[in-house]
Amino acid sequence: MEEKEKKIFGVSWNVFLLGIVSFLNDMSSEMIMPIMPSYLMEVLNAGKLLSGSVMGAIESMSSLFKVAFGYVSDRFRKRKAFVFAGYALSTLAKGALALTRYWWDFLLLRAVDRIGKGIRTAPRDALIAESSEKGKTGKSFGFHRMMDTLGAVAGPLVAIGLIELLKSIPSETMYRYIFLLSALPGAISLFVIILFVRDRGGEVKKKIRGISTLRDRNLQLFLAVIAIGALGRYSYAFTMWKAQELGYSVVQSIAFYALFNLIYALSAYPLGVYSDSFGKKRMITIGFGVAALAALAFAYAEDFYTLIAAFVLYGIYIAIEDTIPRAYMADLAREYEKGTIIGAYHTVFGIFVLPASVIAGWLWGSYSLAYSFTFAALMNVTAMVLMTFVEE
Repeated sequence: MEEKEKKIFGVSWNVFLLGIVSFLNDMSSEMIMPIMPSYLMEVLNAGKLLSGSVMGAIESMSSLFKVAFGYVSDRFRKRKAFVFAGYALSTLAKGALALTRYWWDFLLLRAVDRIGKGIRTAPRDALIAESSEKGKTGKSFGFHRMMDTLGAVAGPLVAIGLIELLKSIPSETMYRYIFLLSALPGAISLFVIILFVRDRGGEVKKKIRGISTLRDRNLQLFLAVIAIGALGRYSYAFTMWKAQELGYSVVQSIAFYALFNLIYALSAYPLGVYSDSFGKKRMITIGFGVAALAALAFAYAEDFYTLIAAFVLYGIYIAIEDTIPRAYMADLAREYEKGTIIGAYHTVFGIFVLPASVIAGWLWGSYSLAYSFTFAALMNVTAMVLMTFVEE
């Protein structure tokens, strides 16, 4: 990054713009995320195991493409084109959900949305790293996740407003209207990308050369730990199903979800900044511990205050684990392969998120949600212990 590049809120202009893009897209996504569990079960008549599996497949789908498109963006050094294409595909898919009639066409469109995410995420994260000051990647990724999650706070609140505004019409029609309206913020973000975001990787030679960081045993161990932690990464849908199991309405469960996103948004930036001096490896280790506490709180929550504590811990956990590993991988990667290395992290994570939600869905259907969350806690404790063997 050029030293004289304009900064805003302590980060480069490019990082700030990518934060705006993520804010708009996450607002778009989170307008529909809270209603999707109810839509699957009430409108599309999907059962517990199928619903859990579908939500897990959706979460996992995008990550399968991230290392491939990270590598391609390394080769062409044109991150912006991949960022735009990925966001455009997702925007179209979200709006088209209004036309779904069965769980399989719902899954197909969500898969298209997630493929869009798979196309854009590693190139975007590489662009953030390339637009950051040396030694300040935690700050940049923290700011980006903060903006992304503020969109996730705004989205459910907009959803609540729309539900109240449209409550006089049949619920199925209401859901479809919300799906359609969710495409608007995404469309606006596409203009921001076209007009203002700049590629920053042109100074690095196009040719991929040297020994890849992926051959480093410490990095391989870290990715193995990420895989185990991902097995304990249950879909957000399970937290909302827990709230509804305790007797809260769909609107009230959306409010809980908005609280989680608010905690996430408020935590991501300061935790990212602090990780630059505290140590990213130690912060990630703490994150797994917080994840275990959150899962146990969800497992045994029987009252309002325990449920609130669970959502707060969940927000802090996701703020750490969605922010710091990206910065950690960016620091480890050589300049000519940042997209590839960050993409590898996302891909490993995504591959293991799918069985995590399938297992959680099976435990829910066969026993109870408490078993689903207890399994998640066990996986995160295991990951926390194994992180002590990873070098800083």
